[in-house]
Amino acid sequence: MAYEVRGVVARGKGRPVSVETIVVPDPGPGEAVVDVQACGVCHTDLHYREGGINDEFPFLLGHEAAGVVSAVGEGVTNVAVGDYVVLNWRAVCGECRACRKGQLQYCFNTHNAAQKMTLADGTELSPALGIGAFAEKTLVHSGQCTKVDPAAPPASAGLLGCGVMAGVGAAINTGAVQRGETVAVFGCGGVGDAAIAGAKLAGASTIIAVDISDTKLEWAKKFGATHTVNSAGTDPVEAIKALTGGFGVDVAIDAVGHPKVFEQAFYARDLAGRVVMVGVPTPGMEITLPAIEIFGRGGAVKSSWYGDCLPSRDFPMLVDLYLQGRFDLDAFVSETIGLDDVEAAFSKMHAGEVLRSVVVF
Repeated sequence: MAYEVRGVVARGKGRPVSVETIVVPDPGPGEAVVDVQACGVCHTDLHYREGGINDEFPFLLGHEAAGVVSAVGEGVTNVAVGDYVVLNWRAVCGECRACRKGQLQYCFNTHNAAQKMTLADGTELSPALGIGAFAEKTLVHSGQCTKVDPAAPPASAGLLGCGVMAGVGAAINTGAVQRGETVAVFGCGGVGDAAIAGAKLAGASTIIAVDISDTKLEWAKKFGATHTVNSAGTDPVEAIKALTGGFGVDVAIDAVGHPKVFEQAFYARDLAGRVVMVGVPTPGMEITLPAIEIFGRGGAVKSSWYGDCLPSRDFPMLVDLYLQGRFDLDAFVSETIGLDDVEAAFSKMHAGEVLRSVVVF
């Protein structure tokens, strides 16, 4: 039996989203239906609405979510009805060349549900990042369900499904921040603040937050920034060097995804330091750097896909740290809203007024 639920749909490039009736099929082999309890409004959803990901409209938006499994298909063994889960968009295949090398965090053939959710007239929907969780129920591959401790509230736990995990992972997994190292994070939105929190968890001694908004820099302090630099009126590279004995940081993280910001991060690191791009650039952006600088500075230049996370390992660990009072997921939640408020939440996010608006059901 198919389910009819309400969901947030983007019908065309740049058009305001609408709340419409969505048809969710019974789960097939390897699939699960999840009753969504909360879903964060992530910048990636706005990218989908603006046509910045692809043009496979209409999209069922939402992907940063937690909920309870309400039905499973044939052959599903990793979750059962009643399990509390955070949804992920890295359901590893176990068979691709990355997985065969033991690098499951880079899986090149991640699973999504085989069946399509549709509008009431039968029009097939493209679920954002294979999830589509701005809906009362959603259909996913069972591997996209990661069981976590149900003591963590869904409005906070669901944020691990994308932005928070991307930022924490950029620091801990990709950047491999070590105890006593120095870190700079460029861009202090949700992903950047999560990178700051990750650097703090890893034991960084100096954590420098860089942004053009004094409000966001104040937010960054709450997550562990030891110093702040407003790059609207200050050269961030020189400011960071002044805070690190003239050398630069061990790890510089670009959480914006803009060529100019990446260039600043590149030059703000010490010799043999690491620079990590976790912010998502738009198609057509290009970066030009002198080859001798890339060679001469040594170290590593990395991109971070989803914080190079393995959801089955990282989600439960971060939830445990949250429940122990060591990782403040609640601080990322600026407001809770309803499905009808998603369009307004996009405006607030674009204006830098919130870290995360979270739809609750």
